[in-house]
Amino acid sequence: MEIDAAASGAVLKRERVRDAVLELIEERRPGDAIPSERTLCAELGVSRPTLRAAVDELVVAGLLVREHGRGMFVAAEKITQELVSDRTAFSLPQAAGAWTSRLLEIRTLPAGARVGRKLRMSPAARIHYVARLRLVDGSPMAIEYLHVPADLVADLTSEELEQGDLYEHLSERHAVRVSEAVQSIEPTVVTRAEGDLLDVPELSPALLFERLTTDTRGRPVEYVHSLYRGDRYRIVSRLTLGPSNQAPPPREGHHPGIPPGDFTNKDPVTLSTRGVVQDGM
Repeated sequence: MEIDAAASGAVLKRERVRDAVLELIEERRPGDAIPSERTLCAELGVSRPTLRAAVDELVVAGLLVREHGRGMFVAAEKITQELVSDRTAFSLPQAAGAWTSRLLEIRTLPAGARVGRKLRMSPAARIHYVARLRLVDGSPMAIEYLHVPADLVADLTSEELEQGDLYEHLSERHAVRVSEAVQSIEPTVVTRAEGDLLDVPELSPALLFERLTTDTRGRPVEYVHSLYRGDRYRIVSRLTLGPSNQAPPPREGHHPGIPPGDFTNKDPVTLSTRGVVQDGM
């Protein structure tokens, strides 16, 4: 598949604008106003359509509210239910198919305030920022944005990001062994540029994954958010509420929202959120 350079550039620009507006939201309380579109366009150096595309996504996600004639305001906090049966166990989902990656962008840059808070590091500290398109059996399935502390992984290469298991690369080549991840999943829709990359129409349903991964020493090693095609996934949560004598099934394939990795499951009481690849609807 040949990547559309214009679509890729539009997605990356919208992503940077989205992160800037997210930072404004996180600095405020529910009901607080954010600057006007004209002010934000001037401060961020982007066009109004680009800004509106990012703001529209945050409105759909329930983080912003537009009020006609008044402006944009931080939305009320969401009610969150944590589906965890036992904090000492972690079981990963699986999905079928042959998964590959195509790099859209890789840069080393300062973490910034928002990502720095996620990774518990200084805003001036350096991170590897990676945007990549994930494909299954050659078809585009997800857009992933990764943020990895540069001091932990000094020489992350394009080959590691496009070939093989990223978590295996971290363990074998960089002595970073992942141990635990906290991940949220929300419904959303794709923009036109994202739809072009994912080969779906604008406003098609999608799943937004956000994850913070830590290693065996408790250090944050990766903050990532990913946009997965909604027409190809359904999420099934399996809750085991008591001990089981059955051996866990073999782990194979890709984990939706979570790259293949060596997370250790040491307790029979587990929670598994399973993503299943489906035929197009």
